[in-house]
Amino acid sequence: MLTFEEKLSIIESFPELTRHNVSLGRVNFHYDDSIFEKKIVVYRLHPNGNGYVYAEKIENGDYDVDAKGMVNIREFSKGELREIITKSITSLSEIELEETWVNDENQKLKLVHDFDLWNIYAGDLLDGTYVSYNAAADYLQQEGFRRVPNEEE
Repeated sequence: MLTFEEKLSIIESFPELTRHNVSLGRVNFHYDDSIFEKKIVVYRLHPNGNGYVYAEKIENGDYDVDAKGMVNIREFSKGELREIITKSITSLSEIELEETWVNDENQKLKLVHDFDLWNIYAGDLLDGTYVSYNAAADYLQQEGFRRVPNEEE
């Protein structure tokens, strides 16, 4: 297991991340250029070596993501830590122009980014328009839909 100092050194090698000291000696790192409201990439890195990296939007990631979209990095190697941070930053940088969402009844909706708005379509019919991805995704989740990864569409 990497020490706190080793993890900190790796994380601080990413110039696009900004350090934020939090309570009990823990440290967060934000990606301020995120196109989403989500900006925290590294969450609660603790002096005991525990910490989390945001991985909810990483495509084709084989990570055990918790309910907050975080992956515990306690046992990560140097290479694994660099890789997940790189993928996390990339996932917060790229706008997917279209996503498919499905509910338990296998009904599908499309979430489409168009002219700085997020539109939800049921077939060819416009179901709703939102000013942010998070607002549209929140609506879809509240209605019982989940995002389908690209390879499953």
